[in-house]
Amino acid sequence: MTPSLATVDLAHEGNEASDLVHVDNEALLDAHGWDFGFWTVLDEGPVEDCIAVLGHARGAAPDAGWEIHPLHLQAGDERGRTEDAEAVARHEGWVYVIGSHYGSKAGPLQAKRAFVARFDEQSIDRAVPETEMPIDVRRNKFRLHRLINDALDASHVVAITPGDTVRTRFIAQTIERGVQRSKGWVERLTERDVPVNIEGAAFRPNGNLLLALRFPTTAEGEPILIELSGVPGMFEADGVMPTVEHVWEIAGVSPPGVLVGFRALSHSGGDVYDAVIGSIDATDKGSVLLVDHPEGAEPNCSHWRFSLPADGPAVGGVRAELVQDFPDLRNVEGLAVEDGRTFYVTDEDHRIQVRFG
Repeated sequence: MTPSLATVDLAHEGNEASDLVHVDNEALLDAHGWDFGFWTVLDEGPVEDCIAVLGHARGAAPDAGWEIHPLHLQAGDERGRTEDAEAVARHEGWVYVIGSHYGSKAGPLQAKRAFVARFDEQSIDRAVPETEMPIDVRRNKFRLHRLINDALDASHVVAITPGDTVRTRFIAQTIERGVQRSKGWVERLTERDVPVNIEGAAFRPNGNLLLALRFPTTAEGEPILIELSGVPGMFEADGVMPTVEHVWEIAGVSPPGVLVGFRALSHSGGDVYDAVIGSIDATDKGSVLLVDHPEGAEPNCSHWRFSLPADGPAVGGVRAELVQDFPDLRNVEGLAVEDGRTFYVTDEDHRIQVRFG
């Protein structure tokens, strides 16, 4: 059964909400009279224009009292140089925002989508400020793409081999464009690469960041997690890149002959995680992925829960438990567990809808 529904309408048509992470700032909640809230990203435009907070009025029924407020941010020299924020995660008082590191549905890859940003949630000591507050943006110019591709090559997890059209549109054409424009980042791509599409993120208790991939999947069609250590180092003066510690496969969630990828990821306490799994791309929108891999168009969304072992991946992958199936939904974009209740955010006809159960 699909959970009950509460709806928040955005002021700007066309925005899509991606991901949820709970608000951990009592001053912000109290200033608005909220009992809880969630940060989300609206993946249209640069990151400084795409972060918002969803709040629920204290004492209101679960299907009432919702508000949405954009966060006004100043990105400094990086203003206007990013696009396609997809995931949010919290670590040590910072809210991190991760770009898709992908491209348009027809390719090529776009360097402005390859970024990690963060803002200091605890610096907000009142209602959402009307004046701009800083966000630190670090564009990596395909460095993270390179790290992930090298890790996949070295891992026992076998990634799917992209079709010829995908390789041409997303890899060969990106390299060609980089050469034509004399971009230094072109040396970080090879013709053997797979395009990477990040859809979710969550920090582990050990401080490592999990990146949930919508693509690539494994060769068997299962979703892949990339675990990074040292992510805060990206924001130090010398901008040290993180290290890939593990490649994880979530096994047993894909029906035979079907490809599924992550749509969202949430840390739910300890080393337990909740995830939305679904199709590898949207249908009827000119997706090159689905031209080469039509078996990735079939799945609707479903909610799964799994735990990660402390000693690293084992052969055979991590097993997950099905929590909730959404037979009528293909666009669940985020989830978060709050006081034993799961909240989902979906994109419905240019509206953000919060579903709960």
